[in-house]
Amino acid sequence: MGGIRVSRKQAKNMKSDHDISRPVQAWRALVRASICGYVDAYSLLNLGVYASFMTGNTTSGGVDAGEIRIAAAAHSLLPIPFFMLGILLGTVLVQTHEARALHRLSALVGALLALDVLASFWAGPGWFSIMILSSSMGLLNTSVTEVGGQSVSLGFMTGDLNSLARSIATGIQRKPVAEGSWGLPARVALLAALWFAFLAGAITGTILDHRLAARTLAFPALILLVFAVLERARLQRPDTVI
Repeated sequence: MGGIRVSRKQAKNMKSDHDISRPVQAWRALVRASICGYVDAYSLLNLGVYASFMTGNTTSGGVDAGEIRIAAAAHSLLPIPFFMLGILLGTVLVQTHEARALHRLSALVGALLALDVLASFWAGPGWFSIMILSSSMGLLNTSVTEVGGQSVSLGFMTGDLNSLARSIATGIQRKPVAEGSWGLPARVALLAALWFAFLAGAITGTILDHRLAARTLAFPALILLVFAVLERARLQRPDTVI
């Protein structure tokens, strides 16, 4: 009987990330931005570095190096190569299997966060958690990169705030936007919402870290694993909301 065969009708109904509605794309981006803020707050509180804010780590590393604190500088800079590795692997996955990339990235990042929860219970070394969390945030940042023709960053709020200010300037000057993309009000609302989502995630991560300790990352891990299941189901059922 062999493996499961996909009919031409089923294949036609399978949707890539570019085929879904813009509100669904926005929802996905907002939830993932909040997870980035959540994990960044946890990482800063427990490891002294950011999991997705590489500018902050670079600044900290530069300050430490300038004060001849080599070990501290190395600690601050450790997330950067692993964040880049996550970006690299996520980009290859998206470019190779675009239609299936989103649910695979959700599952992979969720599994990595769950792995870090287990490592925390086993009193794993801090450098291991830094590697895992930075790689996972690099992967997550490749999952949603555009909504309604507007480029977005899930964990790089400086970029989103820059785009927000530019969009407002475009509106003031009444310049036209690209045909087929969201209008300026929708773009401004999206970019502002991404910043608020990241901030809300950081606040939530901080509050729950004081209550859940080593189990803090189990919450976003579970969310992403549930998303992976729902997003996979949506490939065969385009009417699924998520």
